[in-house]
Amino acid sequence: MRNHSKVVIMGSGPAGLTAAVYTGRASLEPVVFEGFEAGGQLTLTTDVENFPGFPEGIMGPELIDSMHKQALRFGAECVNAEIVAADLSERPFRLKTSSGDMTADTLIVCSGASARLLGIESEKRMLGRGVSTCATCDGFFYKDKEVVVVGGGDSAMEEATFLTKFASGVTVVHRRDSLRASKIMQKRAFDNPKVDFIWDSAVEEVKGNDGSGVEAVVLKNLKTGEVSEKRCDGMFVAIGHIPNTSIFKGVLDMDDDGYLITKPDMSATNIPGVFAAGDVQDRHYKQAITAAGSGCAAALEAERFLEEIGE
Repeated sequence: MRNHSKVVIMGSGPAGLTAAVYTGRASLEPVVFEGFEAGGQLTLTTDVENFPGFPEGIMGPELIDSMHKQALRFGAECVNAEIVAADLSERPFRLKTSSGDMTADTLIVCSGASARLLGIESEKRMLGRGVSTCATCDGFFYKDKEVVVVGGGDSAMEEATFLTKFASGVTVVHRRDSLRASKIMQKRAFDNPKVDFIWDSAVEEVKGNDGSGVEAVVLKNLKTGEVSEKRCDGMFVAIGHIPNTSIFKGVLDMDDDGYLITKPDMSATNIPGVFAAGDVQDRHYKQAITAAGSGCAAALEAERFLEEIGE
Protein backbone atom coordinates (compact mmCIF):
# COMPACT_ATOMS: atom_id res chain seq x y z
CA MET A 1 0.00 0.00 0.00
CA ARG A 2 1.32 3.41 -0.97
CA ASN A 3 1.75 6.24 1.55
CA HIS A 4 0.00 8.77 -0.70
CA SER A 5 -2.45 8.71 -3.59
CA LYS A 6 -4.15 11.33 -5.70
CA VAL A 7 -7.40 9.37 -5.39
CA VAL A 8 -8.52 7.10 -2.57
CA ILE A 9 -11.79 5.23 -2.96
CA MET A 10 -13.58 3.93 0.12
CA GLY A 11 -15.62 0.87 -0.84
CA SER A 12 -15.58 -1.81 -3.54
CA GLY A 13 -19.18 -2.17 -4.67
CA PRO A 14 -20.44 -1.03 -8.10
CA ALA A 15 -19.93 2.65 -7.18
CA GLY A 16 -16.39 2.22 -5.87
CA LEU A 17 -15.19 -0.08 -8.66
CA THR A 18 -16.70 2.11 -11.38
CA ALA A 19 -14.95 5.11 -9.84
CA ALA A 20 -11.75 3.04 -9.87
CA VAL A 21 -12.16 2.20 -13.57
CA TYR A 22 -12.65 5.85 -14.53
CA THR A 23 -9.90 7.30 -12.35
CA GLY A 24 -7.61 4.46 -13.41
CA ARG A 25 -8.19 5.23 -17.09
CA ALA A 26 -7.32 8.85 -16.27
CA SER A 27 -3.90 7.62 -15.02
CA LEU A 28 -4.67 8.72 -11.45
CA GLU A 29 -3.65 5.33 -9.99
CA PRO A 30 -6.48 5.11 -7.44
CA VAL A 31 -6.22 3.11 -4.22
CA VAL A 32 -9.42 1.23 -3.38
CA PHE A 33 -10.08 0.20 0.20
CA GLU A 34 -12.39 -2.79 -0.14
CA GLY A 35 -13.80 -2.50 3.38
CA PHE A 36 -15.20 -5.13 5.72
CA GLU A 37 -17.89 -6.05 3.16
CA ALA A 38 -15.71 -6.35 0.06
CA GLY A 39 -17.78 -6.09 -3.09
CA GLY A 40 -20.77 -4.59 -1.33
CA GLN A 41 -24.29 -5.97 -1.36
CA LEU A 42 -23.96 -7.47 -4.85
CA THR A 43 -21.80 -10.23 -3.40
CA LEU A 44 -24.87 -11.28 -1.37
CA THR A 45 -27.20 -11.22 -4.39
CA THR A 46 -28.03 -14.14 -6.64
CA ASP A 47 -29.39 -13.34 -10.10
CA VAL A 48 -29.02 -9.72 -11.26
CA GLU A 49 -31.54 -9.41 -14.07
CA ASN A 50 -31.68 -5.64 -14.58
CA PHE A 51 -28.05 -4.64 -15.17
CA PRO A 52 -27.78 -3.59 -18.85
CA GLY A 53 -25.70 -5.82 -21.11
CA PHE A 54 -26.68 -9.15 -19.55
CA PRO A 55 -29.90 -10.29 -21.24
CA GLU A 56 -29.84 -13.63 -19.44
CA GLY A 57 -28.89 -12.06 -16.12
CA ILE A 58 -25.67 -12.48 -14.16
CA MET A 59 -24.80 -13.59 -10.64
CA GLY A 60 -24.01 -10.71 -8.29
CA PRO A 61 -20.56 -12.00 -7.24
CA GLU A 62 -19.67 -12.62 -10.90
CA LEU A 63 -20.60 -9.05 -11.83
CA ILE A 64 -18.49 -7.65 -8.99
CA ASP A 65 -15.57 -9.90 -9.95
CA SER A 66 -15.68 -8.56 -13.52
CA MET A 67 -15.73 -4.96 -12.27
CA HIS A 68 -12.81 -5.73 -9.97
CA LYS A 69 -10.72 -7.18 -12.80
CA GLN A 70 -11.54 -4.17 -14.98
CA ALA A 71 -10.40 -1.76 -12.25
CA LEU A 72 -7.13 -3.67 -11.85
CA ARG A 73 -6.61 -3.60 -15.61
CA PHE A 74 -6.55 0.21 -15.51
CA GLY A 75 -4.07 0.44 -12.66
CA ALA A 76 -6.21 0.56 -9.53
CA GLU A 77 -4.67 -0.82 -6.35
CA CYS A 78 -7.25 -2.75 -4.31
CA VAL A 79 -6.42 -3.10 -0.62
CA ASN A 80 -8.16 -5.64 1.59
CA ALA A 81 -8.58 -3.21 4.47
CA GLU A 82 -10.96 -0.52 5.67
CA ILE A 83 -10.67 3.16 6.46
CA VAL A 84 -11.38 3.57 10.18
CA ALA A 85 -10.82 7.32 10.61
CA ALA A 86 -10.30 10.36 8.40
CA ASP A 87 -8.92 13.83 9.06
CA LEU A 88 -10.46 16.01 6.35
CA SER A 89 -9.55 19.35 7.93
CA GLU A 90 -6.85 20.03 5.33
CA ARG A 91 -5.39 18.54 2.20
CA PRO A 92 -3.85 16.16 1.69
CA PHE A 93 -6.43 14.30 3.71
CA ARG A 94 -5.05 12.00 6.40
CA LEU A 95 -6.58 8.55 6.49
CA LYS A 96 -6.19 5.92 9.17
CA THR A 97 -6.77 2.41 7.85
CA SER A 98 -6.63 -1.12 9.24
CA SER A 99 -3.41 -1.52 7.22
CA GLY A 100 -1.71 1.72 8.22
CA ASP A 101 -1.90 5.47 7.59
CA MET A 102 -1.82 7.28 4.26
CA THR A 103 -2.71 10.60 2.68
CA ALA A 104 -4.88 11.48 -0.31
CA ASP A 105 -5.56 14.50 -2.48
CA THR A 106 -9.15 13.40 -3.06
CA LEU A 107 -11.47 10.93 -1.37
CA ILE A 108 -14.44 9.19 -2.99
CA VAL A 109 -16.74 7.67 -0.36
CA CYS A 110 -18.54 4.57 -1.69
CA SER A 111 -18.83 2.63 1.55
CA GLY A 112 -22.39 1.46 0.94
CA ALA A 113 -24.91 0.52 3.59
CA SER A 114 -25.38 -2.29 6.13
CA ALA A 115 -28.50 -4.27 6.94
CA ARG A 116 -30.89 -2.65 9.42
CA LEU A 117 -32.04 -4.82 12.33
CA LEU A 118 -35.28 -4.78 14.33
CA GLY A 119 -33.50 -3.73 17.50
CA ILE A 120 -34.91 -6.33 19.91
CA GLU A 121 -32.67 -8.11 22.41
CA SER A 122 -33.55 -11.65 21.32
CA GLU A 123 -32.76 -10.81 17.68
CA LYS A 124 -29.26 -9.71 18.64
CA ARG A 125 -28.78 -12.78 20.83
CA MET A 126 -29.85 -15.15 18.03
CA LEU A 127 -28.02 -13.41 15.20
CA GLY A 128 -26.05 -16.12 13.43
CA ARG A 129 -27.96 -18.77 15.36
CA GLY A 130 -31.12 -18.74 13.27
CA VAL A 131 -31.48 -15.01 12.70
CA SER A 132 -29.91 -13.79 9.46
CA THR A 133 -29.86 -10.76 7.16
CA CYS A 134 -28.70 -12.67 4.07
CA ALA A 135 -30.73 -15.41 2.40
CA THR A 136 -28.06 -16.14 -0.20
CA CYS A 137 -25.53 -16.64 2.58
CA ASP A 138 -27.62 -18.85 4.86
CA GLY A 139 -30.56 -20.17 2.85
CA PHE A 140 -28.92 -23.56 2.27
CA PHE A 141 -29.10 -24.30 6.00
CA TYR A 142 -32.90 -24.19 5.94
CA LYS A 143 -33.60 -27.03 3.54
CA ASP A 144 -37.11 -28.41 4.22
CA LYS A 145 -37.57 -26.02 7.14
CA GLU A 146 -39.99 -23.19 7.93
CA VAL A 147 -38.64 -19.64 7.85
CA VAL A 148 -39.95 -16.12 8.44
CA VAL A 149 -38.92 -13.07 6.41
CA VAL A 150 -39.51 -9.63 7.97
CA GLY A 151 -40.07 -6.72 5.58
CA GLY A 152 -42.16 -5.47 2.69
CA GLY A 153 -39.75 -4.04 0.13
CA ASP A 154 -37.90 -5.47 -2.87
CA SER A 155 -35.16 -6.99 -0.70
CA ALA A 156 -37.72 -8.81 1.43
CA MET A 157 -39.50 -10.22 -1.61
CA GLU A 158 -36.18 -11.27 -3.14
CA GLU A 159 -35.18 -12.98 0.10
CA ALA A 160 -38.54 -14.74 0.40
CA THR A 161 -38.53 -15.96 -3.20
CA PHE A 162 -34.95 -17.17 -2.98
CA LEU A 163 -35.58 -19.04 0.25
CA THR A 164 -38.32 -21.11 -1.39
CA LYS A 165 -35.51 -22.96 -3.20
CA PHE A 166 -34.65 -24.55 0.15
CA ALA A 167 -37.35 -23.99 2.75
CA SER A 168 -40.59 -25.96 2.92
CA GLY A 169 -42.44 -22.72 3.62
CA VAL A 170 -41.73 -19.00 3.85
CA THR A 171 -43.90 -16.55 5.80
CA VAL A 172 -43.48 -12.83 5.16
CA VAL A 173 -44.28 -10.64 8.18
CA HIS A 174 -45.01 -7.01 7.32
CA ARG A 175 -46.02 -4.05 9.50
CA ARG A 176 -48.57 -2.79 6.98
CA ASP A 177 -51.39 -4.25 4.91
CA SER A 178 -49.65 -3.77 1.56
CA LEU A 179 -46.13 -4.17 0.24
CA ARG A 180 -43.67 -1.45 -0.77
CA ALA A 181 -41.92 -3.76 -3.24
CA SER A 182 -42.02 -3.21 -6.99
CA LYS A 183 -44.91 -4.83 -8.87
CA ILE A 184 -42.77 -7.52 -10.48
CA MET A 185 -41.25 -8.53 -7.13
CA GLN A 186 -44.68 -8.58 -5.51
CA LYS A 187 -46.07 -10.78 -8.27
CA ARG A 188 -43.25 -13.30 -7.90
CA ALA A 189 -43.90 -13.61 -4.19
CA PHE A 190 -47.69 -13.72 -4.48
CA ASP A 191 -47.50 -16.33 -7.26
CA ASN A 192 -45.15 -18.58 -5.30
CA PRO A 193 -47.16 -21.30 -3.54
CA LYS A 194 -44.53 -21.59 -0.80
CA VAL A 195 -44.89 -17.94 0.30
CA ASP A 196 -47.52 -16.85 2.83
CA PHE A 197 -48.11 -13.42 4.39
CA ILE A 198 -48.94 -12.12 7.86
CA TRP A 199 -50.04 -8.48 7.62
CA ASP A 200 -50.08 -5.55 10.07
CA SER A 201 -47.72 -7.36 12.41
CA ALA A 202 -44.33 -6.88 14.06
CA VAL A 203 -41.90 -9.32 15.64
CA GLU A 204 -41.82 -8.79 19.40
CA GLU A 205 -39.47 -11.63 20.32
CA VAL A 206 -37.41 -14.44 18.80
CA LYS A 207 -37.67 -17.68 20.76
CA GLY A 208 -34.86 -20.22 20.80
CA ASN A 209 -31.43 -20.89 22.23
CA ASP A 210 -27.85 -21.48 21.14
CA GLY A 211 -28.35 -25.24 20.97
CA SER A 212 -31.65 -25.55 19.12
CA GLY A 213 -31.55 -22.30 17.19
CA VAL A 214 -34.72 -20.34 16.43
CA GLU A 215 -37.91 -22.12 17.43
CA ALA A 216 -40.58 -19.44 16.94
CA VAL A 217 -41.27 -15.72 16.70
CA VAL A 218 -43.74 -13.81 18.84
CA LEU A 219 -45.90 -11.49 16.72
CA LYS A 220 -48.05 -8.52 17.67
CA ASN A 221 -50.86 -7.34 15.42
CA LEU A 222 -50.39 -3.57 15.27
CA LYS A 223 -54.09 -2.94 14.63
CA THR A 224 -55.72 -5.24 17.16
CA GLY A 225 -52.90 -5.65 19.69
CA GLU A 226 -53.32 -9.43 19.54
CA VAL A 227 -50.15 -11.40 20.35
CA SER A 228 -49.51 -14.73 18.67
CA GLU A 229 -46.68 -17.17 18.11
CA LYS A 230 -45.44 -18.41 14.74
CA ARG A 231 -43.33 -21.56 14.77
CA CYS A 232 -40.28 -21.34 12.50
CA ASP A 233 -36.71 -22.54 12.20
CA GLY A 234 -35.19 -19.25 11.13
CA MET A 235 -35.86 -15.53 10.70
CA PHE A 236 -34.47 -13.35 7.93
CA VAL A 237 -34.56 -9.58 8.48
CA ALA A 238 -34.96 -7.48 5.31
CA ILE A 239 -36.09 -4.02 6.44
CA GLY A 240 -33.58 -1.78 4.77
CA HIS A 241 -30.06 -0.58 5.36
CA ILE A 242 -28.01 1.96 7.32
CA PRO A 243 -25.38 3.93 5.35
CA ASN A 244 -21.80 3.24 6.48
CA THR A 245 -20.93 6.85 7.23
CA SER A 246 -20.34 6.88 11.00
CA ILE A 247 -16.67 7.92 10.77
CA PHE A 248 -17.75 11.14 8.98
CA LYS A 249 -20.36 12.21 11.54
CA GLY A 250 -19.95 15.88 12.34
CA VAL A 251 -17.55 16.35 9.42
CA LEU A 252 -19.48 15.62 6.23
CA ASP A 253 -23.03 16.88 5.86
CA MET A 254 -25.57 14.08 6.22
CA ASP A 255 -29.29 13.74 6.81
CA ASP A 256 -30.95 12.37 9.93
CA ASP A 257 -30.54 8.78 8.71
CA GLY A 258 -26.83 9.15 7.98
CA TYR A 259 -26.96 9.48 4.20
CA LEU A 260 -24.31 11.88 2.89
CA ILE A 261 -25.65 15.07 1.36
CA THR A 262 -24.09 16.09 -1.95
CA LYS A 263 -24.48 19.24 -3.99
CA PRO A 264 -27.45 19.28 -6.41
CA ASP A 265 -26.82 17.07 -9.46
CA MET A 266 -23.27 16.41 -8.27
CA SER A 267 -21.33 13.99 -6.07
CA ALA A 268 -19.36 16.73 -4.28
CA THR A 269 -19.81 16.93 -0.50
CA ASN A 270 -19.44 20.01 1.69
CA ILE A 271 -15.65 19.49 1.83
CA PRO A 272 -13.80 20.27 -1.43
CA GLY A 273 -12.06 17.18 -2.74
CA VAL A 274 -14.42 14.72 -1.01
CA PHE A 275 -17.07 13.04 -3.13
CA ALA A 276 -19.79 10.48 -2.40
CA ALA A 277 -21.36 7.83 -4.61
CA GLY A 278 -23.66 4.85 -4.33
CA ASP A 279 -25.82 3.89 -1.38
CA VAL A 280 -24.07 6.26 1.04
CA GLN A 281 -25.88 9.14 -0.65
CA ASP A 282 -28.74 7.45 -2.53
CA ARG A 283 -31.80 6.85 -0.39
CA HIS A 284 -34.20 6.54 -3.33
CA TYR A 285 -33.04 4.13 -6.04
CA LYS A 286 -30.50 1.76 -4.46
CA GLN A 287 -29.76 -0.09 -7.69
CA ALA A 288 -26.45 -1.46 -8.96
CA ILE A 289 -26.75 0.56 -12.17
CA THR A 290 -27.44 3.88 -10.39
CA ALA A 291 -24.56 3.19 -7.99
CA ALA A 292 -22.24 2.55 -10.95
CA GLY A 293 -23.44 5.75 -12.62
CA SER A 294 -22.82 7.83 -9.51
CA GLY A 295 -19.37 6.24 -9.19
CA CYS A 296 -18.61 7.39 -12.71
CA ALA A 297 -19.80 10.92 -11.89
CA ALA A 298 -17.70 11.05 -8.72
CA ALA A 299 -14.61 9.93 -10.62
CA LEU A 300 -15.07 12.58 -13.31
CA GLU A 301 -15.59 15.26 -10.68
CA ALA A 302 -12.50 14.14 -8.77
CA GLU A 303 -10.44 14.25 -11.96
CA ARG A 304 -11.72 17.74 -12.73
CA PHE A 305 -11.00 18.88 -9.15
CA LEU A 306 -7.38 17.68 -9.40
CA GLU A 307 -6.94 19.50 -12.71
CA GLU A 308 -8.28 22.72 -11.22
CA ILE A 309 -5.90 22.65 -8.26
CA GLY A 310 -2.98 21.71 -10.50
CA GLU A 311 -2.39 18.21 -9.17
